[in-house]
Amino acid sequence: MLATKGMRFPIGVILVCVRWHVAYPLSYRLLEEIMQERGVFVDHSSINRWAIRFLPVLEKAFRKHKRAVGGSWRMDETYIKVKVKGVWKYLYRAVDKEGKTVDFLLTATRDRAAALRFFEKAMKASGVPEKVTMDKSGANKAAMDEINARGETLIMVRQIKYLNNIVEQDHRAIKRITRPMLNFKSFRAAKNVRAGIELMHMIRKGQLMIKGCNEGSFADQFYALAVKIRPA
Repeated sequence: MLATKGMRFPIGVILVCVRWHVAYPLSYRLLEEIMQERGVFVDHSSINRWAIRFLPVLEKAFRKHKRAVGGSWRMDETYIKVKVKGVWKYLYRAVDKEGKTVDFLLTATRDRAAALRFFEKAMKASGVPEKVTMDKSGANKAAMDEINARGETLIMVRQIKYLNNIVEQDHRAIKRITRPMLNFKSFRAAKNVRAGIELMHMIRKGQLMIKGCNEGSFADQFYALAVKIRPA
């Protein structure tokens, strides 16, 4: 079970708040108001701390029960606004040809090294793809060329923009949730909350594989992850 030792509120309240935050376009202040209407008086800053603390733990637990993805990937990067010296950060994402999320990575830079980090992370978790489709980005292509140059495997690389529509559409579903968040205050907050948003998005896609879990609602599946977490 998710460890909440020292918390004033029960695990049920914490999970409801963090799930609503990443499942729907709701700010922390709106969540504070919604909870008050239900007789639970929790400050928006507390919900913020819960999200940053617990969402990456839940996302890590999800990875142990994630369904396998296909071998044809669509990869792209998008922008995330973080209030760190007014600089944009970059979110690398990939889906398979069926639209299932392969992986994601938030980075401070947009270059070959960042793209390489993303591909290595994705391949470690999901295996080596047969082919990767991307836009005309030179940095992303250079990263794939480096992987292919190692000689361990040969991945087909396609730079065909229209085939990447599926991942670009998937970005929109993610950004719909982040829009009311009024920018993240730190890179850590952005990284941790983004993990929760991606987690909820993958659950909606049916990517969670826990016996008997898929018969329940998306909320039930989210809460089932908390039960699967072993105390530290």
